[in-house]
Amino acid sequence: MKKKYYIETFGCQMNVHDSEKMAGIMKADGMSETLNPEDADILIFNTCSIREKAEQKFFSSLGRLRHLKKSNPALKIAVTGCIAQQEGAKILKRTPYVDYVIGPQNIHVLKDLDSIQIHSVACNDNPLIAATDYPVDRKDGIKAWVTIMYGCDNYCSYCVVPYTRGREISRPREKIIEEVEKLAQDGFKEITFLGQNVNSYKSDLDFPGLLNKANGIPGIERIRFVTSHPKDLSKELICSIRDLEKVCEHIHLPLQSGSSRILRLMNRKYSYEEYLDKILGLRDAVPGISITTDIIAGFPGESAEDHEATVNAIKEISFDGMFAFKYSHRPGTYASGFEDHLGDKIKSDRLYEIIDIQNQITENRNRSLYGSTQQILIESFVEAREGRQYQGRTRTNKIVNCTQSTPPAVAFIIGDLADVNITNTARHSLAGIIK
Repeated sequence: MKKKYYIETFGCQMNVHDSEKMAGIMKADGMSETLNPEDADILIFNTCSIREKAEQKFFSSLGRLRHLKKSNPALKIAVTGCIAQQEGAKILKRTPYVDYVIGPQNIHVLKDLDSIQIHSVACNDNPLIAATDYPVDRKDGIKAWVTIMYGCDNYCSYCVVPYTRGREISRPREKIIEEVEKLAQDGFKEITFLGQNVNSYKSDLDFPGLLNKANGIPGIERIRFVTSHPKDLSKELICSIRDLEKVCEHIHLPLQSGSSRILRLMNRKYSYEEYLDKILGLRDAVPGISITTDIIAGFPGESAEDHEATVNAIKEISFDGMFAFKYSHRPGTYASGFEDHLGDKIKSDRLYEIIDIQNQITENRNRSLYGSTQQILIESFVEAREGRQYQGRTRTNKIVNCTQSTPPAVAFIIGDLADVNITNTARHSLAGIIK
């Protein structure tokens, strides 16, 4: 019988895509996936350390499953991802029932576990990672993530990523284009380019050049990308969003704080005024573009005035959506050495205020789309009180649940593009009727 693996993933899109690669490696090695950890021969925990809460969640999940090791001594447990890289052998001391600790640059060793000594740590730098082709087991047959670069060189003072994922390195352009062409042949309609800072991608092309190449691939209908660093958002990229018909009118552009003083402490390398100028440039060139962001509430040393500057920035810019978090102390980062850390209540109060303000803005921006026609890529079918509905996203990355007029003129399937008349709006989604 085939051996079985179970993967539990924590964290961002990059971790989810890393898990797709791990699954591809395991399947290429003759293993099959199980969704039940009790049936697994190997448990893989793909971890995130960007915030303390994610780390706590992982260790809690790991502890809940340690009993499986007692009932099945042959079971192997591997910890991968950012916590593996950050903690290394410390994980083996804290949780001695773990067998392997594997950093993000070393997932290739999963295919050789039978020949690797128990209690091994694989967290070395891998200079070949950008040139390595990993097998990928994608769960979604319509949308695909495509890694274009690894690591980060920005060293924001609160962030562990440069320490857990290494220095910035870009994949060769031809490798990326080959992968996208294969995805198109396999029926994928949408790709999302992934990188800690896609704006700084560099091979024989820069990032706008890569978008231009991908835009010409037949079969791909939509192109997205995450994440963009504001300091590297160029006029050429803005023009690419404007001019390339497959590049969607949405950008995720983390602000982090509306206070230029706090941005300096964060080592973000731009002021609020510079950020705002780029927002205005985006909206001038691409009317109707959707802009989402990240905000950190309660960074060390953040005064009431600094917090108010963030509140005013959110109101002034009027983002379509926002991911907001309390500042989380991360060992090894520069900010962890700051002396003026804020109490949890202050951070929580500021976070809730920010979220409440953004929720109202998001509702208002969605409400402005009432009566408009939006193109969606149909991603799935959902069951609702009204019966079976189509679900997809607009080019501006808004979720739409919709039905067809009766009788339907065309039978749509997953992967089709459809024009939808928006008949209702809510905070997190839109509703409508396919035209």
